[in-house]
Amino acid sequence: MSANLFELRGIEKSFDGLSVLKGVDLDIHCQEVLTLIGLSGSGKSVLLKMLIGLIRPDAGTIRFDGERVETLSEKEWFAVRKRVGISFQEPALFDSMSVEDNVAYGLREHDQLAGGELTTRVSDSLTQVGLPGIEAMAPASLSGGMRKRVGIARAVAMRPEALIYDEPTEGLDPINVTRVSNLMLGLRSALDITTIVATHNMKAAFDTSDRIAFLHEGKIACAGSPDALIAKHPQAMASFVEKATFRIPE
Repeated sequence: MSANLFELRGIEKSFDGLSVLKGVDLDIHCQEVLTLIGLSGSGKSVLLKMLIGLIRPDAGTIRFDGERVETLSEKEWFAVRKRVGISFQEPALFDSMSVEDNVAYGLREHDQLAGGELTTRVSDSLTQVGLPGIEAMAPASLSGGMRKRVGIARAVAMRPEALIYDEPTEGLDPINVTRVSNLMLGLRSALDITTIVATHNMKAAFDTSDRIAFLHEGKIACAGSPDALIAKHPQAMASFVEKATFRIPE
C-alpha cells in the first residue's frame, strides 16, 4: 500500500456555473485522522463524496492506494467502495427495516457475508459503536445520537480501510459529541483505518486530529498538525479559528 491512501491534485468542481473547488491538492496518509474544516458552502462535503465517486471532478486527478479512480466507471467504483466506508451527516437509515437489517445492508448488497457470519458481523459492529443488543429495534425508536452510531456501524460492518465522516457531530448534544468523537478515535485504533472527517466543531477537530486541512476559497489554504496550525496561525485561518474554536466552551 502507498504511504498515502488518497492523493488529490488540481481538483476542480463547479455547479451551475459557480466554482466551488478551484484546484485542491491534498494527500491523506494511511491510518491518520485528517479533519477537513472550512466555512459552510466551501465544498467539504463535495470533496468527501469525490473520494467514493458520488461526485466526479471537472478537472484534476484522484488516486486511491496509488491507482487513479476519478475516471472509473460506476461498476469499477463498486470495488473501491468496499474499501472505503462513509457516514453521512444524516444517518439515512431505512425506517422500514430493523437496526440489524440496516447494518447488514451493505454486506448483502456486496454479497460479502450470509447466515451466521452475517449475524455475527452485525452484532460485532453494533458492539463496536457501543450499541450491543439493539438489532431488533426500529430506527424510529432511537435517539439522534443512537441513529448516528447505527449509521457508523453500517459503515464499520464492511471492515473498510478508510472511514469518512461528514459532520458526524452535527445536531448532537455535548455528551453525544464527546461520545462520537471518542468512538471515531476508538475505531481508528481498533481497526487500523484511515479516518477522514469534515466538521464545523473546532474543539472536536483540534482534540482528535492528526492533521487538519483548511479548505478556503476553493483550495487547501493550509494543512498540518493542530499544534502547528495554532502556532503558525496563518492569515487565511486566523479569523476562522479564533471565531470557531476558541468560543466553544469546555
